[in-house]
Amino acid sequence: MNHNAKRLFALTFGAAVLSAAPIAFAEQSPSEQVQLSVEQMRLAAELNLRNGDFDRALVFADALLRRDPKDVTALLIRAHALRVKKEFSGAQNAARHAWRAAETDNHKYTAAMLMAQALSSDNKRTRAQLWLRRAAEVAPTKQHEARAAEDFRYVQRRNPWQTNLSFTLAPNSNINNGSARDTSSLLYQIFNPLDIDGAGIVELGAASKALSGIEAGLSVQTRYRFKQTERTAHDLRLGVSFRTYQLSASAKADLAEADAERVAQGQEPSDITGSDFSYGTVQVGYGYKQLRKDQRGEFSFTADVGQSFYGGDEYNSFLRTSISQSYYASRTTKYSFGLSTDFRYAQQGADYQLYQINAGISRKLASGDGLYLGAVASMTTSDTERFEYGELGLRGGYVLGREIMGTSLQFGLNTSFRDYDVSPHDPSGRQEFKVGGDITATFKQIDYFGFNPTVSLTASTTNSNIGLYDVNRVGLNIGIASAF
Repeated sequence: MNHNAKRLFALTFGAAVLSAAPIAFAEQSPSEQVQLSVEQMRLAAELNLRNGDFDRALVFADALLRRDPKDVTALLIRAHALRVKKEFSGAQNAARHAWRAAETDNHKYTAAMLMAQALSSDNKRTRAQLWLRRAAEVAPTKQHEARAAEDFRYVQRRNPWQTNLSFTLAPNSNINNGSARDTSSLLYQIFNPLDIDGAGIVELGAASKALSGIEAGLSVQTRYRFKQTERTAHDLRLGVSFRTYQLSASAKADLAEADAERVAQGQEPSDITGSDFSYGTVQVGYGYKQLRKDQRGEFSFTADVGQSFYGGDEYNSFLRTSISQSYYASRTTKYSFGLSTDFRYAQQGADYQLYQINAGISRKLASGDGLYLGAVASMTTSDTERFEYGELGLRGGYVLGREIMGTSLQFGLNTSFRDYDVSPHDPSGRQEFKVGGDITATFKQIDYFGFNPTVSLTASTTNSNIGLYDVNRVGLNIGIASAF
C-alpha cells in the first residue's frame, strides 16, 4: 500500500470513527483512538463533501467548529452540506457566520455564493440577488465575477419580484417649466387684436420665467409575477415616484425682487419655494405578456390606476392602458408597435384624455453599435378646449458598441410639433416646435456591488407663437445602472 493509499485509508477510517456514536468513540482507550490534525480533519470534511456523504462531512465540520467557532472552512462546508440536505435556515446561518469570519476575498466570495444559493433554494430570491451582488463585489477574479453575474441573472428570471430603483440629484435650469422670454402676448381677448402698437404685450413676472435650482427625486417601480407559463406571464405592478426642488440663489433673488414690488403695490407676496413645484405619483396595476409561438416577438398589455400630487396637494387621478407588440425580423432587427391611453380626472385644472400610437425599429449594426428610430402621434381631448391638441414626434437613438476609456455612451435626438386649435392668448391658437437631445455616459470601470454610475445631460428648446411657452431647458442627471 503506497503513501497516498495509506493516507486515504486513514482519513476514511477516521471519518467512520467520528461519524459513529460519540459516546462509544469517547469510551475507547487512547491507544485505540485515531488522531487527526486540524488540516487532516478539514481535508476529510472536504473529501466527504465532494463524495456526497454530507452527514459525515457535517460531523467533521462540527468537530472543527467545537474547536474554533470561527473556522471559515468548516462553516463553508457546513453551509454547503446543510443546503443540499434542504436545511436552509441552518445553511444560511453558517454562511452568514463564514462571511463575518472570512479574511480573504476567496472565502468571502464562497460565503456569499453559498448564502445566495441557500436563500434562492428557500424561495428568498430578492435577498439572494443582494448576496450575489456582494459576491461580485469581492470576486477574486473576473471569472468569479462573471459566475456571480450569471447566477444573478438566473435568480432574477426565477424571482417573482422585480424592482427598479432610480434617483435624481442634479441641477436643473428650469424647474417650473417657465418661459425663456421676458414678455409675451397674453389674453388677446382683453385687448384690441388689431392694435399694432402691441397693447397686448405683457411683461412676464419672475414666477412665469424659468427658475433654476437643484432637483432631487426617487422612483421605485416593482412587479410581482403571480402566474407564469412557458409563454405567458401575469404581473401585479406597483409604483411610487417623487421629485422636489431647491431654488438656486439667483432664482431666490429674482423672486424676492418681484415680491418686493408686489408688496409696494399693496399685494401679498407670492412666497414661492422649490417645494411648490414638487410632483409625485402612486399607482397600482396589472401587466400581461405573451411570447409568440416562434419566440420572435412579445405582446404586452398594461393597465394602471393612480393618483398624482403637485405642490403637496392632490393634482389628478389617472387610468393608463397600453398594448404593444414587438417582432424580431432577424437577429439584428426588431420592430415595435404600440397604442396607449391616459385618462386624467383633475382635482386641479381640467380633465383630459390622451390617445397615442407609436412605432419604432431597433437595429444592431455590423460595427456592434445600436440604432433606434421611432415615431409617435398623439391626440388630447378635453371639455376645456384650450387643453386639446394634436402632436407628432420623432425620436432617434445611437448606442456605441465599444467602450471609450471604460465608458459606454448613448446619444439621443428628438423633435415634435404640437398644435392647439384654441388659445386664450392668440386668435390662431397655439403652435409649438420642440427640439431636444441627450447623452448618457455609463462608467463601466467604476463598479460597486454590480452597479455603475451614470451621468445624463439633456437639453431642449421649445419655440411657440406665444412667448409664454418658449421654454429652454438644460438638465444634468446623476444615477446608477445595473452592470448585470
